[in-house]
Amino acid sequence: MLTVSCYMYQKDEGGYEVMKPYGELGKEELLALKEQLSLQYEEAKGKGLQLDMSRGKPSAEQLDMTMPMMDIFNRDFDMRDEQGVDVRNYGYLEGIIGARRLLGDMLGVDPEHIIVFGTASLSVMYDTVSRSVTHGVMGSTPWCKLDKVKFLCPAPGYDRHFAITEHFGIEMITIPMNADGPDMDLVEEYVKDPAVKGIWCVPMYTNPLGITYSEEVCKRMADLNPAAEDFRIYWDNAYCVHHLYEDKQDTLPEILSMCRANGKEDMVLIFASTSKISFAGAGISCIAASLGNLDWVKKSMTIQIISHDKINQFRHVLYFKDLDGIKEHMKKHAAIMRPKFDLVLETLDRELGGLGIGTWTRPLGGYFISFNSMDGCAKAIVEKCKEAGVTMTGAGATYPYKKDPHDSNIRIAPSYPTLEELKITGELFVLCVKLVSVEKLLENK
Repeated sequence: MLTVSCYMYQKDEGGYEVMKPYGELGKEELLALKEQLSLQYEEAKGKGLQLDMSRGKPSAEQLDMTMPMMDIFNRDFDMRDEQGVDVRNYGYLEGIIGARRLLGDMLGVDPEHIIVFGTASLSVMYDTVSRSVTHGVMGSTPWCKLDKVKFLCPAPGYDRHFAITEHFGIEMITIPMNADGPDMDLVEEYVKDPAVKGIWCVPMYTNPLGITYSEEVCKRMADLNPAAEDFRIYWDNAYCVHHLYEDKQDTLPEILSMCRANGKEDMVLIFASTSKISFAGAGISCIAASLGNLDWVKKSMTIQIISHDKINQFRHVLYFKDLDGIKEHMKKHAAIMRPKFDLVLETLDRELGGLGIGTWTRPLGGYFISFNSMDGCAKAIVEKCKEAGVTMTGAGATYPYKKDPHDSNIRIAPSYPTLEELKITGELFVLCVKLVSVEKLLENK
């Protein structure tokens, strides 16, 4: 191992030697550091790693927790719900009352404003956009007949939201994210354009920043005055119960009632699911909205499907019982997730703190940590990780059209790997950040 010059270090407040910020290093110091980091990187590449951190997938340990749900039914089980509905048969397009109540309580919405769907909210969001394109929104002109349709896309944001809008040829407008949510000055200005038909929102423990919209942002969102009567807030409340800590939890105002108080009840569509509560890809999902919006949705549903899987709905109701049951279950998820987040954050703090080559969020819930590298480094960092056997979310994925204007944002997903795997990936990640940052700084020397 090469010896790094003592001039690369400085004393901290406690008198300990710490690495100077990389931006303060001279060319010779950077070259020496690059040589050392390159040797470490080649050693890491030789380990033959094959690890995947590309998506926020629940771990096998998390999925195992819900397996008792599969044992609820036996051959002689009474398959009628509390209203006497035989869940094995057709009917009840909106879903059984127990499932509507369960998801409604999770969102703080009355069950009469809930329709329960299939296994994933992403499908519900896709169908909602598709329905708007082909048949319009509550009697408005179908979007396919308009010259231009635009969506506001707070970014960094959820890549699959952006994929849906791009798939339908909808123009995406990037809205910068602040520490308390989207830049509402810009949102309020853009909605004056009648071509702007919607905004994507992950309001609680956002993907990937992990922040929660402030009450002020929610108030301004619920009081928007869009020029388009068919403008909708796509409120994807995916992480509404995904807290990491019992003593530190974000809170979020209930947006449907806020819109109703402003006489704008039709303006919001709320989406949620149990995909990261029960089984990923095998949970139950919902839309929460005004009765007018639900009637609009049901007009298409009556053509599309007789009813969704009520057996799965019934299974979820019997297993969780109520909101308290969900909360207790989520404490078990948190017990698994929290050490993983703590490990990643400890690694970032220890290895990159004070170096001036990156910043990162410290979320209180959700599934992601957002990392910002020096400008122009994210793609190279992700590529170096991949070359060494660790697959991460592609750089740029958190922006519309995969175009990060600063090439700096990287989404870190700690949930799926084991703690031992996460230790390895974390150490490789910070190594790649250091090496790419040094190379970027040398370009300007």
